Formats: sequence, C-alpha cells, structure tokens
Amino acid sequence: MKTYLLFLIALPLSLFSQVEDEKQLPEPFATKSVSNYSDVEGWEDGKTPKAPEGFTVTKYADGFDNPRWMYVTPNGDILVAESNSNYSILKQIGATLIGAGSSKNLAKSADIITLLRDTDNDGLPEIRETLLTKKEGLNQPFGMLVIDNWLYVANTDAILRYPYKAGQTKITEIGEKITSLPAGKVNQHWTRNIIANADNSKIYIAVGSGDNIGEKGMEHEVMKANILVMNPDGSDLQVFASGLRNPVGMDWEPTTKTLWTTVNERDELGNNLVPDYLTSVEEGDYYGWPYTYWGNHHDPRVPVPPNVRLKEALVPDVDLGSHTASLGLVFYTADVFPQKYRNGAFVVQHGSWNREVLSGYRVVFVPFEDGKPAGKPEDFLTGFIIEPDKDEVRGRPVGAVILPDGSMLITDDTANHIWRISYKK
Repeated sequence: MKTYLLFLIALPLSLFSQVEDEKQLPEPFATKSVSNYSDVEGWEDGKTPKAPEGFTVTKYADGFDNPRWMYVTPNGDILVAESNSNYSILKQIGATLIGAGSSKNLAKSADIITLLRDTDNDGLPEIRETLLTKKEGLNQPFGMLVIDNWLYVANTDAILRYPYKAGQTKITEIGEKITSLPAGKVNQHWTRNIIANADNSKIYIAVGSGDNIGEKGMEHEVMKANILVMNPDGSDLQVFASGLRNPVGMDWEPTTKTLWTTVNERDELGNNLVPDYLTSVEEGDYYGWPYTYWGNHHDPRVPVPPNVRLKEALVPDVDLGSHTASLGLVFYTADVFPQKYRNGAFVVQHGSWNREVLSGYRVVFVPFEDGKPAGKPEDFLTGFIIEPDKDEVRGRPVGAVILPDGSMLITDDTANHIWRISYKK
C-alpha cells in the first residue's frame, strides 16, 4: 500500500522535518558532497563477474562501442543500443554535473543498434549485424520496442519507428518521427526508455530531468522528470507519472501487471542522500522532484514557488542505496533460475560518482511475493569493483534482459561487453 504525504505552501518549511514517515534519513549535508569518479580498468582474460553458487557467467559478446540497452525481439534476436552522453554536451555543463564516471567514458555517442542472433542455441550469437545507424536517424538511441510490423526506437529527442519484419537484419529506411521528446541544451539525463502495455495499445516513455534539481530553470524541465504515455502512432502524448528525477528501467510486475521503474535521485546532498529507488507507478502518481525526496523530505536548496500548492508525494517502495545509479530492471518470469527468483526483480546498478566510497557497480535481486517486495535488495552479480579504496573497477553494468532460454544478459558499457548468466537445473 502506498504512503501519500501532502504539503501546502502555507505551511512553514520547518514542518517538513516534523512529519514522520517510514524511513529515517540523514540530514542534508551531514557529510561532504564529493566527486569520486571510478577508473575503469577492464576485464582480464578469463575474468568474469561473480554470481551465486550454481550460476555460470560467460561473455556473450564484446567489441561494442558503449552498449547501453538491449531488447529481445519476438523472434528472439537481441538488439543492442550503443550510445552515450555526447562529449559536446559534457563540455557545456561539466563532467561533475553529468556524473558520467571514468574519463574513458566521455566520448561521442556511437548511435548504432546492433543485432545478435544465436542460431544454434549454444548460448553465443553466431550472427552479428548492424541494424541501424545515424544515417537512418539515430540520435543517442536507448529504448527499443517491436509492435506489429514496426520497430520503435527512443532517441534522446524523439520516438522514431521503422518498418520491420521478424528476422530482418538490416534497415535502410530513415525513421519516421512520430513524436518529439524534450531534450534541449540542458539535458543531463539523456536516456529515453520505452515499454508497451500488454495489448500494445499504449507506449510508456521514461524521461529524466534536464539537470540535478532544476537549477538551470524549471522552464527547461517541461515534460521531463516524468513517465509519459502515448498511442502507438505518437498521438495523445501525456504525463503518466511525475516528480521522478531520472526514471530509466521499466517492467511490468507479472502478478499484478503493475508498471515498476528504477529512479536515480538527486546528487550533492551528502554520501548517503538521496536513495535511488525501485517503485510501482500508477497514473497520476507524483514523487516530489525537485522539491522533496522520499516523501516528506524537503530539499533545502529548492525553494517552493510562492502561491504554489504542492501535489501529494509518494514514498517509494524499495531503497536501492544512495548514488548507486540503478538503471536496468527486469522481472524474472522464466522457470530456469531457482524458485526464489521467480517473479522477483533484478536491478542493474551502474555505479556512483557522488559518494566517497564506491557504491553500486553490481546487479541486485529484490524478492517479490504476491506482487509486492518481500525483502531487501541482495547481491546477485558482483566483482565489478577491484579496489574500492583506489576507485578501481573492471566495468559498469547497465541493462538486463531475459532470453527465451531463461538465461539473463547484462550490458557492461565501459568494458564494451555483454555478460550471460545461466543456471543448469
């Protein structure tokens, strides 16, 4: 059951701290805000991430140019979006604000979608083709989706669709832009993820805020920090849920069929603020950004405009840790992994930049029962951090998908790998 907290502008801001909720957080600035970027060393031959006993981790594919996101097509092909924060944008607003991680990651976006196909079901792709490039209209592509005979691609500034047939390995047509998305010069959170509902009648779009807390002006945040919804032809674009600083991963909880999302919260309030989170989202939900976080906690850096009544703010469902950069999300609906993983959520944590000690850089598992979280996040895929005191890491995981054979793939964008996690019954 969700917790709602209502704030009125007529109340003194001091009353924000007097309202109790289910979680006690540190005071803002209890610790100094730091910029702590990891140094990505890559993976030595024979080294892989570590999974629980009984699981096997293998390299599925490599040689990419920043593989961020994946999508499994209806015929089982794997589409990989290779994209990044453009260097020109980084120069404009600064690496500290972007939080991009290692300087090795500060490069222009490749703007490629690669197709992988495992033709003999041996757990490795035999076919690898470039499906789409900049020539066909890609601009920092991220989310991908197939509906009927269309392939949808979410660029940072628009949703494109391409004529598509199952098994196709190359698209040469220029994408049809069916709707524009908010981008602009202030575009710290550039990723745009997409997902359809069960009957493909609606497409949901995750759009992050332009900056940290609206400091560049809220006029730059129109339609941002939201999950949007539209028809498959691009019409009737609306806000579905709001106040979500940077929603990225989205998936449908298999029991209740409710939409869930991972959200990256704000920076520069201290080592242990603010927790990133996993939460369900329903139409009209509001999570507080930029004025409040985790329900009733007011951000002292963000004044509430005069004569404005704030909406109700929800308390998120699951604390994923502060500055973990939790991105990928997938519910495990196959029947190969052990029973404890059935219908639970895997969350991929790209890793911190605003914390003194590295956090994230792993995949965690959140158990679910009857459609609700039934325990705290637990480590599932680790080994990305080499030396936390030296800020040395082997890679940075991003996205996750479940394959038809019940195994799971994880992108590792700075190592340019895709890892496969399998389990033999």
